[in-house]
Amino acid sequence: MKILITGNMGYIGPLVVDQLRQTYPDATLVGLDLGFFATCLTNSPTLPESNLDIQYFHDIRNFTKAQLDGVDAIVNLAAISNDPMGNTFEDVTLQVNYEAGVELAKTAKQMGVKRFVFASSCSMYGSADGAPKTEDSSLNPLTAYARSKVFTEKALKEIADENFIVTCLRFSTACGMSPRLRLDLVLNDFVAAAVSSGEITILSDGTPWRPLINVKDMAVAIDWAIGRDAATGGNCLSVNVGSNEWNYQVRDLAEAVASVMPGVKVSINKDAMPDKRSYRVSFDLFKKLAPHHQPQCSLTDSIEELRDGLKAMGFSDTRFRESNLIRLKVLNQLRADGLLGENLSWKKKI
Repeated sequence: MKILITGNMGYIGPLVVDQLRQTYPDATLVGLDLGFFATCLTNSPTLPESNLDIQYFHDIRNFTKAQLDGVDAIVNLAAISNDPMGNTFEDVTLQVNYEAGVELAKTAKQMGVKRFVFASSCSMYGSADGAPKTEDSSLNPLTAYARSKVFTEKALKEIADENFIVTCLRFSTACGMSPRLRLDLVLNDFVAAAVSSGEITILSDGTPWRPLINVKDMAVAIDWAIGRDAATGGNCLSVNVGSNEWNYQVRDLAEAVASVMPGVKVSINKDAMPDKRSYRVSFDLFKKLAPHHQPQCSLTDSIEELRDGLKAMGFSDTRFRESNLIRLKVLNQLRADGLLGENLSWKKKI
């Protein structure tokens, strides 16, 4: 078994590699990543890529066929990975998330790859009132990031067949500790604020709905998708990944952090502009198709692991939103240092 993981040097990748190494101890695991966030390690005792057999420092926009030689399955995590980055680099977001991902899938199919797992997103539901959204609900992507996921899913449906099984995992908002922690995610931000200042300021009115999932449980879902056959969901499956119990309003997440960390104050910015990104999601299909790969981490577990992980780092930065724990800040700094061009390609060798 040979598995290629693109975008493996980000927030999710290290957990995915660990999970796949456990499930496939004798597999050849290969990473492909530009390395933007390679140095953003957070309290990791080892380099996460040490669990791989091969690491390519390479742009998915110009991958080579040689890198796909002998590959049985691909996990495509490579992406400009959130709304602020997508809004800043809209053209690049479509190039990386959509165009390059689809070209990777087409070439992979030609070269005999059998499984393709795409990290999609529930953000494609956008502003969605009423009942929780199912896989058959209408899509309302509000950002470049969300649109890139919609475009890619549509293209992958045309590529999939009985010899090329595609799984599009529409993930909930990620949270939890990682060897390359991000703090530009709602729960992670709240815990970081609680640890550093003892106060959480909600930057919206607190009412938007968000489904969440721990990054460890994301890795388990990816593991399931690699092993999925057409009898379970068809040649091309788009499925919401998370759990019904993890649909929360933003203010409830802040209160949950405060309940785990007594003394933390929660305040709401009542003058904030309404956040249109609000959606509840049904995960009934995922529960039906993957009963043995359901999320196991609870909200309390996730808060506690983030709290403990940040404290172990000696974290105390009240200005963390300006730090390299925010992905957009890392990219902007690399550009300011003259290392990245406008299209987010390296100007100099790492």
